[in-house]
Amino acid sequence: MKRRSLLFGAAGAALLAACGTDSAASGPGAAGTVTLGFSAWPGWFPWQVAQEKGLFAKNGVTVELKYFDSYTDSLNALATGNLTCNSQTLNDTLSSVSGGSKQTIVLLNDNSTGNDQIIAAPGIDSVAALKGKKVAAEQGTVDHYLLLLALEKAGLSERDVTFTPLLTDAAAAAFVAGQIDAVGVFAPFTTTALGRSGSKAIATSKDFPGAIPDTLSFQSKFVADHPDQVQAVVQTWFDTLAWMQANPAEAVSIMAKRGGVSDADYKTYDAGTTIFTKEQNLAAFEPGSDATHLDFQAGKIAEFLVNTKLVESKPPLDALIEPKFVKAVR
Repeated sequence: MKRRSLLFGAAGAALLAACGTDSAASGPGAAGTVTLGFSAWPGWFPWQVAQEKGLFAKNGVTVELKYFDSYTDSLNALATGNLTCNSQTLNDTLSSVSGGSKQTIVLLNDNSTGNDQIIAAPGIDSVAALKGKKVAAEQGTVDHYLLLLALEKAGLSERDVTFTPLLTDAAAAAFVAGQIDAVGVFAPFTTTALGRSGSKAIATSKDFPGAIPDTLSFQSKFVADHPDQVQAVVQTWFDTLAWMQANPAEAVSIMAKRGGVSDADYKTYDAGTTIFTKEQNLAAFEPGSDATHLDFQAGKIAEFLVNTKLVESKPPLDALIEPKFVKAVR
């Protein structure tokens, strides 16, 4: 499972040049079906509940749910017109937009509030103690972003550590094997990394509220052409949350099965992913001057993308965030 990558920008630009960016008219959704992509992250598994309990149909929308083992494949699929919409991080939406994709954020699924972690070996008790140590994360992922935020807060930068770029699963395995001193990973790879005796999280996404938002992004043309279907999908999300609240045990079983973990393991991820209510969505979609607002966080992430040379130029933010669908939820 690979999630939360920011590496789309350069490759995405080439793909978009070859495939075009405005394929919604002939691609997914043209025949009345919304193709919705998602991958391994606790904040996105409610879509599986929506499908299995028939909640899309109750809102009069036909949805083909597509699960991706490779999160990066889902990003490519949306950007090249092979999905109508995709659950992805704000970071990755910005990276895709920088590569030329036309996307619109219509929903905030969740914020990571602990399920992204910097985990350190025994004897390393703080981020400041990482100075001179070997630290791994997947280059360009939100866990790389979290590492940089944590280093900055501790008065350090990436130059103060030996950064080792590894895929997330490989990074967790290397940490458990004692090959590196600390690692940035997301759930469920946090469980793997914490299998190293004496290891512990020295920084998590809980320490940086709002830094890692997870959103539903649609092809912009589809939003313009089919607003009723977009509205039905957004409405279904909140109906699903209500169903889950009324049927918690069954909801956990459905999501745990989709994630390939036990119900007990899935429950351990609950506090680290804060699913956003309608009220929290409304607040996040309002313009603001701190990290609880999507527009503010988008600006910060855009700076990160440019400063780390993951994209060549700051992605356009105008019309990226569309609150009207959340506002219209019953």
